[in-house]
Amino acid sequence: MKYLNAQVILPDALVKELQSYVQGGYIYIPVIRDRQKRWGEVSGYKKELEKRNRQIKEEYQSGISMECLSEKYCLSLYAVRKIIYKK
Repeated sequence: MKYLNAQVILPDALVKELQSYVQGGYIYIPVIRDRQKRWGEVSGYKKELEKRNRQIKEEYQSGISMECLSEKYCLSLYAVRKIIYKK
């Protein structure tokens, strides 16, 4: 989340109205539900993890052990199991 100065982006009347409620503090303004992005959509990290998880499943199906995959991807054995058995 990025800090924005209200005096720079909001009209003076709105800044004065907000100051009647909060002065010198931080206010979180939530995203409108229709415009809200899901986790990882903006950064692309979600797609990276999905690609990695597909690779792990494919390698496991080709015969590589969970222990080897755990070491290769620097994940716990438990995490590798979750990835492999997730539907």
